[in-house]
Amino acid sequence: MAAALDGIKVVDLTRTLAGPFCTMMLGDMGADVVKIEESSHGDETRSWPPFWNEVSGQFLSFNRNKRSITLNLKDRRAVDICLKLASQADVMIESFRTGTSDKMGIGYEAVKRLNPRIVYCSVSGFGRTGPLADRPGYDLIIQGHSGLMSTTGEPDGPPARTGFSMVDLFTGMMAYGSIVTALLNREKSGKGQYVEASLLEGQVATMSYHAVGYLATGRVPGRMGSGHPSLVPYQAFPSSDGFFILGCGNDGLWRRLCPAIGRDDLTDDPRFKTNSDRVQQRWELVSILSDHFRTRTTSEWVEIIGNAGVPCGPINRISDVVTDPQVLARDMMVSIPHPQVPDLKVPGSPLKLTDTPPTVRHYPPSLGEHNEEVLAELGYGKKEVARFKDEGVI
Repeated sequence: MAAALDGIKVVDLTRTLAGPFCTMMLGDMGADVVKIEESSHGDETRSWPPFWNEVSGQFLSFNRNKRSITLNLKDRRAVDICLKLASQADVMIESFRTGTSDKMGIGYEAVKRLNPRIVYCSVSGFGRTGPLADRPGYDLIIQGHSGLMSTTGEPDGPPARTGFSMVDLFTGMMAYGSIVTALLNREKSGKGQYVEASLLEGQVATMSYHAVGYLATGRVPGRMGSGHPSLVPYQAFPSSDGFFILGCGNDGLWRRLCPAIGRDDLTDDPRFKTNSDRVQQRWELVSILSDHFRTRTTSEWVEIIGNAGVPCGPINRISDVVTDPQVLARDMMVSIPHPQVPDLKVPGSPLKLTDTPPTVRHYPPSLGEHNEEVLAELGYGKKEVARFKDEGVI
């Protein structure tokens, strides 16, 4: 069975999380991804803990289905190798600071002259134009700049970072979608194009109802813990032995919930009859329900409320998630044979296609593992490759 992106060649000049997550998904769908790394240390995440048999868990998470070559892009010969790869590629993706790729001679205009069909993607913090285009962007910085941190955390606590690098990973998904869309358009037009994916713009887009709500009312959204500005009860609640999640998303669910938990008196209480009423009386209702839910365990409430057809569930730890029956049934934990980590498992692809599903074909590569292989494909002989190595080109 042919993979969806079989035959697509990708030159990957990205590092850390956003770009590598994008190119890993391209690789999962069958693309041949050549990851270009610094000769001295490679992708920064190779040195980030925790380590599994001396291999970075961060690097293992985002770099399967790729081939690694090392290029010293300060050397003109290495730039020529990069351009030769780009001239034969369908996609090139970079995450340098604004202007860097142009100075090195591998920017979009230089590559486009060699290969008008190239889809060239730039991943950046703030976008390639505008007053902050030159500023470096990291997940944490954008969580602050985009307003995400101002709405994350408990009401009486400090702003909080999300528990994983959501900004980076959303940007990687956004870049993936944009690249595939540009490839589809190329089938119609015959031309490639320049594609951007910035951390800030992804988070401004996902701010969505917070932004519209502010523009509609003038009220600045604040931190609400696990609560939702438009729905009540829709958050984590305490039980006698921990916490659980309750998602009462409409009035019909509210009318099911109250008798199920033994609080028929709340069903038609005028303070809480409609969702709008409950939003207005949020803290009073949350206090009433919290006191009531502390009388039973999490597992008891999840069973009682779930049996009533109201969405609810436990708050799993990561150790629970990686062994969760539903996660395993959906192939969301995959084993990858690895020479240094023989028991390697990583989260699987969220992309689900019946005829062209994602596949795992290669473990995350060691630094420069495919230097000879890729350069041979470009027509370089063994002696020339050896000289490149001796002279620090690769």
